[in-house]
Amino acid sequence: MHGYTTWWEHGETEDTVHHMGQCSNAMEDDEVDAATHMELNNPTDYNLGSSSEEEEVQEEEVPNEFAQRFYGFKDNDVPLYAGCRNWTKLQAATRVLSWKSDLNIPVEALNVIVRDIKSMLPKDNKQVENFYKAKKCSKEISLPIKKIHACKKHCMLFYDVDASLTHCRWCGTSRYKSGGRKVPNLVLTYMPIADRLQMLYMSEKTAKDMTWHADHKTADGSMVHPSDGRAWKHFDLEDPLFAHEIRNVRLGLCTDGFSPTSSCSKPYTCWPVFISVYNLPPWMALKESYVQLALLIPGRKSPGQNIDVFLRPLIDELKDLYDVGVDTYDAYRRQNFRMKAILLWTVSDFPAYAMLSGWSTHGKLACPHCIGNIDSFRLQHGGKSCWFGCHKRFLPIDHAFRRDRNGFWATKTVSSTPPPELNGFEIWQQIFAYPTVYEGTPYNPKNKKSWFWGNP
Repeated sequence: MHGYTTWWEHGETEDTVHHMGQCSNAMEDDEVDAATHMELNNPTDYNLGSSSEEEEVQEEEVPNEFAQRFYGFKDNDVPLYAGCRNWTKLQAATRVLSWKSDLNIPVEALNVIVRDIKSMLPKDNKQVENFYKAKKCSKEISLPIKKIHACKKHCMLFYDVDASLTHCRWCGTSRYKSGGRKVPNLVLTYMPIADRLQMLYMSEKTAKDMTWHADHKTADGSMVHPSDGRAWKHFDLEDPLFAHEIRNVRLGLCTDGFSPTSSCSKPYTCWPVFISVYNLPPWMALKESYVQLALLIPGRKSPGQNIDVFLRPLIDELKDLYDVGVDTYDAYRRQNFRMKAILLWTVSDFPAYAMLSGWSTHGKLACPHCIGNIDSFRLQHGGKSCWFGCHKRFLPIDHAFRRDRNGFWATKTVSSTPPPELNGFEIWQQIFAYPTVYEGTPYNPKNKKSWFWGNP
């Protein structure tokens, strides 16, 4: 609602308005409404490179090799034709690539369209002749994509030290389909995230937005961004060196399966894995242009608990980004710095939660909060597990629902307390001896250790 700057329904008063800040970035019109729901109209100074009030002025630095290659290619771009001010050769080539991707145009049809457009332009224009030339034109700034072969039974990846194997280490299945040609049974598409995170700092505007989490001001007790939450602050206390560099990146991971076709006779499910960058303001972090596709796990069936096999390249890169980092050029501050990244959250539905965490969400032990301290029961006729009325033990001890004998389970009252909330160390003590799904031990749904425990 326009002009609604005090959230009185959430406990805010007029006095708190003067203590809450607003990002100083200029926003597009379609971003203003979303932004005003999270930030109040009280302008604050924008800190450049540090969350402290005082900051030393630092000299501008020469961009590193990665940034120079990108900026050099961009500077050498030429107008599409003499006198053209709206289009360059690179812009036209990338538009052709987007047509192929967004509209699924066959290559032959796209080549005909591109040739006709070139013939309509003035003589000596720089328009590419076909789809192949468009890919070649943008090759220098294209981001890396890796194709990794996998066992068709989801046992392992032919990756790293196993890259030269021709048969699965565990089940003995051939890496390739039968026949003379070496056609792999299953191919994982992996898009490394380090270069993509570096590109966010090569735009001056986006580089400024990447430190919004440290620059915005929030009243005590209010939460407008994940940086105001417990998880973010807890990690800052655990690793103050990482938190000191506010340009380090906090990430979230999301995955779910979908069917790319509408065929019911031959079902096919693939699983994309997305990475979200939570350094950005709330109205940007989940926009399509800032959510990165890191993995595309192939079907035909769901990877199930063996999703850890396919996550291995991503986890390895996340470890490297946290332990070592990568040299990055900040276009807003004109400085080079060592960028590190950490994965803080996973976002998924309940079945995918079981795949990522290793906790089975089926049967009487499905609740990840109660763990073994369950209060569920099995239906007499249906035979399925039920949790009706089990939530009452989470209520305050003097709550009226605990003593209600008619509104819930007839004649039953609840006096028990909720199960204790375990911290990370206590959970680790219970599961550290369990194997991961690709350590050569057959998978048992009761004792899988998620590969995310290997992540810092």
